Amino acid sequence: MKVHALPSGPIDTVGYLLLSSERGEAVLIDAPEGILRIVAPILAREKCRLGELWLTHGHWDHTQDAARLKREFGLTVRAHAADRELIENPSVMEEFMEFDLELEPVAIDSFVSQGDVLTALGRSFEVRHVPGHCPGNVLFYQAEARGAWVGDALFRAGVGRWDLPGGDLEILTRSIREQIYSLPDETRVFPGHGPHTTVGEEKRTNPYVAAE
Repeated sequence: MKVHALPSGPIDTVGYLLLSSERGEAVLIDAPEGILRIVAPILAREKCRLGELWLTHGHWDHTQDAARLKREFGLTVRAHAADRELIENPSVMEEFMEFDLELEPVAIDSFVSQGDVLTALGRSFEVRHVPGHCPGNVLFYQAEARGAWVGDALFRAGVGRWDLPGGDLEILTRSIREQIYSLPDETRVFPGHGPHTTVGEEKRTNPYVAAE
């Protein structure tokens, strides 16, 4: 499985293209603005079909290209039900947006929740619910690849904002400790912004959430 980290959009939100050239399959995690024009040539080069879009949460910078991707590829959109309103009625975010953007809604085809297992690229991905930054923030964990795609829950030496509607620092702290820090220390953490890190590194050094 190959992993492409693809920063895109006005605030460099990182979408992740996961693909298997052997199987001719690909999955995209999050859909920042402009990522369609980035992934298209990669898919063509690798001879892969993009069939799934997994949204870590419903904030605008992670969903802005979702409707365009769905029209282009006819893919299945998966997300947590707690963020349905943000994804299917994104105008509710206008009051706390820092940019004047036109957001296009996209229908969620399948809801994911804590403990679900998604099968893609010949592998199994565990879904973990990690609210606190956003009510529906989830992560996707792939054990063999030792990778967790966590949205905006946790960053290298940082955590997601909790001062936006639906955010809560106490919930976020508990989510990180229970759902991320419980993964093996060698697990690579792929966040929605910035470079990747590891579970062990954040447990040792994160200034916001220490390991208990």
